[in-house]
Amino acid sequence: MTTILRTILSLTLLLGAATTCHAQKAPLKPRLVVCTDIAPADVEPDDMESMVRLMAYADMFEIEALITTVGWNCDPYPGEWSQYMYRVIDAYEKDLPHLMKRSGQKGFLSQKKETGSQRMGYWPCADYLRSRAVMGSMYGGIRSIGERNDSPGSELLIRLADEDDSRPIYVAAWGGANTLAQAIWRVKQTRTPEEVKKFVRKFRIYTITDQDMDYAHRMDRARSSHQWLRREFKDDLQFIWDEGTWQEQCELGKQHWTQHQQNIQGKGALGREYPNYKWGVEGDTPSFLYVLPNGLNDPEDPSQAGWAGYHQRGLCPDSLTTAWTSWQEPVRTISVGYKQRFYPDELNDFMARMEWADKGEGNHNPIVRVNGHHGPSPLVIHAKAGKTIRLDASKTTDPDRDAFHLLWWQQPEIGTAKLTIDDTRNVVVNVSIPADAAGQTLHLICEASDHGPFNLKSYQRIIVIVE
Repeated sequence: MTTILRTILSLTLLLGAATTCHAQKAPLKPRLVVCTDIAPADVEPDDMESMVRLMAYADMFEIEALITTVGWNCDPYPGEWSQYMYRVIDAYEKDLPHLMKRSGQKGFLSQKKETGSQRMGYWPCADYLRSRAVMGSMYGGIRSIGERNDSPGSELLIRLADEDDSRPIYVAAWGGANTLAQAIWRVKQTRTPEEVKKFVRKFRIYTITDQDMDYAHRMDRARSSHQWLRREFKDDLQFIWDEGTWQEQCELGKQHWTQHQQNIQGKGALGREYPNYKWGVEGDTPSFLYVLPNGLNDPEDPSQAGWAGYHQRGLCPDSLTTAWTSWQEPVRTISVGYKQRFYPDELNDFMARMEWADKGEGNHNPIVRVNGHHGPSPLVIHAKAGKTIRLDASKTTDPDRDAFHLLWWQQPEIGTAKLTIDDTRNVVVNVSIPADAAGQTLHLICEASDHGPFNLKSYQRIIVIVE
C-alpha cells in the first residue's frame, strides 16, 4: 500500500473512531498531578526525559498540576530550574498539530470545559498545561511543613480536591511530595477530622524512592514528610513507595539506549528536548505508567501487575510505617520481573507516539474487546467453582487493519487457584475453574499485539470472582 493511500485510510479510520468515541462518550481520563524536581541536563536529566514522555501521552491523562519541588539534588529547589518544564510544554505546543492527528482532533475545548474534565483521546492546549505548571514547596522534609510553607502548588492541590469530581487524584512524586503534605497540613488547621479524612481520601500517591530530603540524608527516614503521611493517614491515603521498579526502569533504559537515540531523540520538537541520560533513563516514569489506562491494571489496586511492576502492602524501609511496596523479597523479584517483561512494550509504545509527534502519522494500538467489554476498566465475571467460562475476543480490531495476535495469561500472584485455558492464543477460549477455587478472586489478561510498526500492544484484564 502506498504511503498516500495508507495515510488516507488512517485518517478515515481516525475520523470514524473520533465520531464513534464522541457518540459513545469516551471514558474520562485519570486525574494526574506531577511533583517534579526537574533540573538542567548536567544535574539530573531523567525528569526532563519523563516530562517529554508524559507530554507524548497527554491524551491519556488529565494533567491537573505540574508542580516543581525539592529532590535529592536540590534543597531548596532553585526557581530558575522551572524553565525546563516550560521548555517541554513549548515543544509539546509545536508538536500538537501532529499529535492531534492520532485521534482525529480538530480543535480544543472551551477553557471552561478543558479545566472541567477531559475524556481519553483529547489533547489539551499548551496554555492549559502552562496554567497548571506552578511552584511547590521549595524546602524539603517534615521540618518545612507548617505556617510559612504554603505555595501555589499546595493551594492548587486544595482546590483540585475540593472540586465536584468523584475521580481520585493520582500524585506522581518524581521528587519530594511535601507539597501534598503541606496541603493536607493546611486543611487540618481549618476543617473537622471527618472533613480532613474526606480530603485525604481524594489522593493516591506513588513516590519514586523517598526524595523529600537531600541525598546525603536519604537514609534518615524521619526527616521526610512522606513518613508523616504514611503514619498519620495510613487508613485513608493509598501510598506506593517504589524501591525496585524505578531502578530497573533506569537500567533497562541504558540497555536500550540505542533505540532511544534512533526513535525518540530528535523526533519532533519533543524529541529534540529529550536529553542524554546521566545516572539512568527515566527513573520517574513508573509513577505515571502505573496510572496509564491501557487496560492492563487498575491503579486502585496496586497488586495488579502492570507497566510499573507489582506491589504488596507491607512494612516500609523505615521499619515503622506500612504502604504498598516492592522492596522486600520475593515481591521485589516479582515486580522487577514484570518490569522486564513489559519494558519492550512500553518502549515501543513511546517510540510509536514520537513518530506521531514527528510526522503526524503512525501506528495505533489494537482495540481489545472481550465478551463485548472494551475500555480501561476490568471485565468482572462471576462464576462457580468447577465450571467452565467462555471468553470471546473475536470483536478485537486494529484501527489500521494490521494483523494481530492474542495471548491469554493468568496473573498468579492474585488467588492461589490455577485456571486452565484450552488454547492461550485463540480468539475464543474456554477457561476451566478448579473445584477448590470457591471464594477466590482470579485475574486473567487478554493481550493483543499488532503486526504494524513497533508491534503495539493493548490489554484487557478479566477478574473472575468464584462463588
